[in-house]
Amino acid sequence: MQRIIGLAIASFAFSSLSGVPTVASTPRSEQGFMINVDQGRQRGRPIDVAALLTAARGAPPMICSLAARAVRGWGWGGGSDAPYSPLAAAGVSSMDDDFDSGPLPAADVQRLLGGLASDDPCVRELSIRLIGTQKAETVGGELVTRLGSSDASLRAVAALGLGLVEAQSAVDPLIRTLRDASIDVRANSAWALGRIENGRALNPLVSLFSDDAEKVREAAVAAVGHMDSTSAVPALIRVLRQDNAPSVRRVAAWALGNLEAREGVDALGNALAHDADARVREMSAWALGNIEDRRGIAFLGAAARGDAEDRVREVAVWALGNIEDRSSVDILAAATSDRSPYVRGTAAWALGQMDERGTRAPAGLLKLLNDESGDVRLKAAWALGQLEDAGALPAIRDALKNEKNDRVRKALIRALMKSGESSQATLTQLLSDPDPMVREAAVRGIAGARSFDPWPWPWPRPRPFP
Repeated sequence: MQRIIGLAIASFAFSSLSGVPTVASTPRSEQGFMINVDQGRQRGRPIDVAALLTAARGAPPMICSLAARAVRGWGWGGGSDAPYSPLAAAGVSSMDDDFDSGPLPAADVQRLLGGLASDDPCVRELSIRLIGTQKAETVGGELVTRLGSSDASLRAVAALGLGLVEAQSAVDPLIRTLRDASIDVRANSAWALGRIENGRALNPLVSLFSDDAEKVREAAVAAVGHMDSTSAVPALIRVLRQDNAPSVRRVAAWALGNLEAREGVDALGNALAHDADARVREMSAWALGNIEDRRGIAFLGAAARGDAEDRVREVAVWALGNIEDRSSVDILAAATSDRSPYVRGTAAWALGQMDERGTRAPAGLLKLLNDESGDVRLKAAWALGQLEDAGALPAIRDALKNEKNDRVRKALIRALMKSGESSQATLTQLLSDPDPMVREAAVRGIAGARSFDPWPWPWPRPRPFP
């Protein structure tokens, strides 16, 4: 029954916020709150805020989160990564966002501002998420006023809202609340300043790197990582080397990578080699790849060969491919035999990133054409197309005879054509294949190998985020 309720309140939010008509529904009452599904609402028209907040009261936290997910905030993360929100105490994980809302009438804005002081966490959550879709000029002053409340939870929610709307006028009040007695207020204020990205907040944020609360340090380090300034790099390096919380060290590694701080290469390499936490090593590998400094190759190569965690080896291999230095080829070739299919596939992709046309394809890359993983075979075929090694043609032909996966077959045809396939028998066979996708790929290949670019274009798995 709770699943039905959750779908109903999410449907309410969907139809109200996105303007997408929903299937006809009658009002549903359950667990003490009413759900109304509004049909045919046009994008940009105001939602029924009063009805939504009435429906929210008493909702179980997980069900409320479904509705909150429908509210799209602005800026990076959409507001889903804030350190504290009203539902956080109920153990609800951070919420992704899907839909956005237009400007709300003044009366509804006031209802939402009033909802921030509700004793119901779902009402507070939905109120601040919807306030976060409005312009800073409309709600910023009201939120700043609430930063001075005697209620710590209201101050924390106000800081969250100021970050959601990215209120430049709130920079100084938020800097003052970095010294608040409440951990949640300090953390949300740091997070908000990171979204606003005003340089005046840089030094006050760095001063929080020594805060007693892990949550506050993590928020402050992440905020500094979003600011376009390298003056805090030495402080970030100290955090990476010295902080006792793995989550904080991980974010420090991310910040150094996001700032492309070349001064941090040695510290990141040392963390990749010695940090006890795999998440820190993983992020250090990503950072080295994002910085793209050749000094990181030795650290990454050692991790690719010897780290005990699959995800660390995978990101190290990705980083080597991102740096695109030919000295990494032997390391990447060895990684094609890794026990993890993710590492093998990323190694194939990385070898293709070397993009040295006409060079000899490593034997390990050719072997991957018969890998048990379709994703690995796809990346191997793509990489061979990038290398354009005529010596690989027999292996590619053999693989094409046995391959059943449509995407991999296309990639193999691309590799054939880009590697110089000219056999009349092979071309005739491809053009008469019963699979129309194969015939299409063959025609494209015969018409000119460049017509394949960038198709198919395999990518490694997404980078790790803090």
